Amino acid sequence: MIYNYSIIFYIFISFLFPAQEIECLNCSDQNTFSVLVITETKGYVHRSAIKAGIELIKIIGTDNNFNVFHSSNSNVITAKNLKNINTIIFLNTTSDILNITEQKTMEEFISKGRGFVGIHSAADTEYKWSWYGELVGAYFKSHPPGTSFATINTINTSHISTKHLESTWEIRDEWYNYYNINSNITVLLNLDETTYFGGKHGKNHPITWFHEYKGGKSFYTGLGHLAKTYSDERFIKLLTGGILYVSLPEYDE
Repeated sequence: MIYNYSIIFYIFISFLFPAQEIECLNCSDQNTFSVLVITETKGYVHRSAIKAGIELIKIIGTDNNFNVFHSSNSNVITAKNLKNINTIIFLNTTSDILNITEQKTMEEFISKGRGFVGIHSAADTEYKWSWYGELVGAYFKSHPPGTSFATINTINTSHISTKHLESTWEIRDEWYNYYNINSNITVLLNLDETTYFGGKHGKNHPITWFHEYKGGKSFYTGLGHLAKTYSDERFIKLLTGGILYVSLPEYDE
């Protein structure tokens, strides 16, 4: 008898994740690990950026041999669903999206050495859950109107996510100011507030960082408000490195 292993694999995946809740964008039995992208919003919806981000993460997964699962509903955050997931990615989530059970599941997930990636308004999420605030690294406080070009200083060029970047570079985005910044984060990219209007941090304005947290690893970037950012090669490599860093032990700092 000849078996079609691809069909068998997809049937297996369908039992793990009901189709109405979660979708695998690029599943293959050749991939070596899996990530789960959550895009649920209860506040502002970055509609075009979310669409572009999902497509980019799918491409990154295919290029780097990992499965990309996606859901716009956080109720897929269960112990059963996360059993074979290495990393949870919050892509432009907003406001309070997780219930208490889902929060506990996520805490257990990180405690087992798993990873978290937050993109842009992931910092505008779960303000009442202090554990999450420390995981993502800071909470969104404000931003100047609209988007503008600004200069970014690359603070750390040895990390997998930033080794491709020049020491200073310019990009257009919506620039967040933060509060409750976790003192344990390692800053990778710093905004030069003299190059745009509306910054509130002075000389030390972190915009991308990483850290270990409660047994797991976290990576966050404040970039990602605009859909066009997801086609910028600098951002693509930044996000790729962030996902690989939190997902695989060989990229430990």
